Amino acid sequence: MAQQQVGDFVVQRLREWDVDQVFGYPGDGINGLVAAFGRADDGPEFIQARHEEMSAFQATGYAKFSGRVGVCTATSGPGAIHLLNGLYDAKLDHVPVVAIVGQTARSAMGGSYQQEVDLQSLYKDVASDYLVEVNVSAQLPNALDRAIRVALTRRAPTAVIIPADLQEEPYEPPAHEFKQVPSSPPGPVRTATLVPPADEIRRAAEILDAGSKVAVLVGQGARGAAAEIAEFADRTGAGVAKALLGMDVLPDDLPYVTGPVGLLGSRPSYELMRDCDTLLIVGSNFPYSQFLPDFRQARAVEIDIDGAFIGMRYPTEVNLVGDAKATLAELIPLVQRKQDRSWRETVEKNVERWWQVVERQSMLDARPVNPMRVVWELSERIPGNAIVTADSGSSTNWYARCLRMRGDMRGSLSGTLATMGPGVPYAIGAKFAHPDRPAIALVGDGAMQMNGMAELLTIARYRSRWSDPRLIVCVFHNNDLNQVTWELRAMGGAPKFEESQSLPDISYAEVARCAGLSAIAVDNPDDLGPAWDRALAADEPVLLDVRCDPELPPIPPHATWEQMKDTASALLRGDPDAGHVMFQGAKTKAQELINTFRDK
Repeated sequence: MAQQQVGDFVVQRLREWDVDQVFGYPGDGINGLVAAFGRADDGPEFIQARHEEMSAFQATGYAKFSGRVGVCTATSGPGAIHLLNGLYDAKLDHVPVVAIVGQTARSAMGGSYQQEVDLQSLYKDVASDYLVEVNVSAQLPNALDRAIRVALTRRAPTAVIIPADLQEEPYEPPAHEFKQVPSSPPGPVRTATLVPPADEIRRAAEILDAGSKVAVLVGQGARGAAAEIAEFADRTGAGVAKALLGMDVLPDDLPYVTGPVGLLGSRPSYELMRDCDTLLIVGSNFPYSQFLPDFRQARAVEIDIDGAFIGMRYPTEVNLVGDAKATLAELIPLVQRKQDRSWRETVEKNVERWWQVVERQSMLDARPVNPMRVVWELSERIPGNAIVTADSGSSTNWYARCLRMRGDMRGSLSGTLATMGPGVPYAIGAKFAHPDRPAIALVGDGAMQMNGMAELLTIARYRSRWSDPRLIVCVFHNNDLNQVTWELRAMGGAPKFEESQSLPDISYAEVARCAGLSAIAVDNPDDLGPAWDRALAADEPVLLDVRCDPELPPIPPHATWEQMKDTASALLRGDPDAGHVMFQGAKTKAQELINTFRDK
């Protein structure tokens, strides 16, 4: 029997770690590894993307929705470089991903050889928690095991670099002797449940008891503590706002959940932060302090598992470094139930009014389809176990404001890096994490042209592996890099610059059909609901190509006078569709004013 090669050991070790898929793209820098996958009878599965960046996004999406480590692989030089954006997405959103990358043969290193790149320098930042180049096979067990353990415990990307020639050498395990580093067998990676000291929890309870208008801000770090957050909100009469990465922490059918906060946020979240006198932040590193209470307006407490990121965004009096669920379980019994429910009643009234506004805004006529209605119609019929991925762009506004999370729905996006392009590959990663659940990607046409169209081929290739084959890609087709267009108008007072902002027109439905997928083209708002019904009832992946009005403004519910003045100035300076923009903006904002006058 032939001796096991290094590539075979890598694949075997991944299998021992219960890694089911490796997302990657081949190249001669990982020929030894690819050959080992070929000998492994699809265990783990090698999932071929159309581009290495998509492999990294797929691994990140898989990790986000599974809670397990995502693994991606790429060849040396350009392949390793291509992984970077997806790995930075994992780093900034604190997601466990392991990258296994090839390198030029050891005998050629330092010789300006083809595809020779200093990968240790290149990956030093993105894989700062753990980065290793393996130069002898005896390093491998420790290197791979540490990469996986560090990724899981630090919630960060790690990287293992393996030169091409080493991958094809016989595997020699480490010996128990001087300058050899063995490793224990793969097994569950569990971190200790960290709970802050009792006196700090008591101090936090005193602060929270003293306030009469309590607000809670939750992020993705609160996901495991949903029941405790609901109990805390019930005791204190608090409203709960959500950072975008925490959109799926609590469902939106709870009357005190105010929705997202920030530039893409809701009016009741803005009001919650504007008027509260006490703030509890749980598992969120939301960076935009201008959307939090005014400086020194509120007394604040924060709970976060990572002490390196606590107390950064608001002047908190007590910082509880600990597991969100365990810390809240200790805190809740010390917090008194508030008898005065007037604050809660105000919050719930604001939330009810907001959803009425969103519905009316979504149903406004547009040219041809109102993009808000795309998500509103989905929200009316989406399955309670769906996974929704959003891309970066103006469509993200409608994901944030119009989609009502309910049941066991999950949702995510590139929260901190806010990169374009992860919507479709995230959904692919989600399907491998949960092949029995429907996945829906909400994607602008800019992101679709950037990389989404190519990944339709990946969907077509692997759909037979998913027990529920539904993966719906919804394209907001407006021929405009719309978010930047609005940022130019609102933040710089500049009119739309057609050369940079306009996109070439193409039928995404036809592209999908060419890729072997079903597709529905929509250019009439009354066809939206039936189109979603058809897509959700299908037993196959479907693309929705919806022609949207690019001039329906994503006006923040708390837009400043300066932003409105700059937008008006931009339109008056020769914006190509100024009249339509102003008309649509006036109609949209009027829906908020209608409710204001009704309340009076």
